[in-house]
Amino acid sequence: MNSKGWWVVVAAVFLGAVVCIGPRAAAQNSEVKAKPPIYVYVGQWAIPRAQWADMEKSRADDLGILQQAMTSGTIVGYGDDTILVHQPDQPTHDDWWVSMSMAGLMNVLDQFYKSGSSSRSVLESATKHWDDILISRYYNWHPGTLKGAYSETSVYKLKPTADADSFNILCTAVFVPVMEKLLAQGAIQEYDIDTEAIHTEAPGMIFVNFIAANADGLDKVRAAVQQMTHDNALFAPAFDSMIDFSAHRDYLSRTNSTFK
Repeated sequence: MNSKGWWVVVAAVFLGAVVCIGPRAAAQNSEVKAKPPIYVYVGQWAIPRAQWADMEKSRADDLGILQQAMTSGTIVGYGDDTILVHQPDQPTHDDWWVSMSMAGLMNVLDQFYKSGSSSRSVLESATKHWDDILISRYYNWHPGTLKGAYSETSVYKLKPTADADSFNILCTAVFVPVMEKLLAQGAIQEYDIDTEAIHTEAPGMIFVNFIAANADGLDKVRAAVQQMTHDNALFAPAFDSMIDFSAHRDYLSRTNSTFK
């Protein structure tokens, strides 16, 4: 759930729709409302290839802490990603967990520090390491566990000239209705649209994430986007007017996930 993570075409179409739809239409959408916030902790590492098998073992050793935190209600989800499209000096692996509070995130992090898992040799072999704490009020999931699923994360940055309420407008008017439809169809297991709770990047960053049980789900998402593009030719130019493309990045991963 990359800073948990998705899809250049989807975000391009959706963000462009904000201009086409406009604030009034968004305000009239009474079916979509922001939910109580969830918080996501994401630890990312660049692990040398020779240690990838050790990374999988390390993840298995962490499951006890995560499962106990889920049972107690401290967290509502957790998982890990292995990046499939590699770039120089970029992360190869990440681990994440989701809570309804910052306290829940920190409680689990403290347990990892106390257990000594944060100083395992495979993590110390990392050539680079990042942490992110994200917040989302637009999200949903099907409870359950997926192994070897696929996730996509797209990272975008709004232009300084974008309307102050653009993020909420695009979520309520476009992102959430489409994601809910795909969720109901079973094309995806989970989605979340995030901003940073702790700002380690410039303001205006948007992280759009989904998890699909298999590769067919990736195609189903793209088919839905292509249909939207066909139905409204104004999406792409509207998107161009809002987004700073220099900050755009996409990530495709194999994912293990559990949600309550």
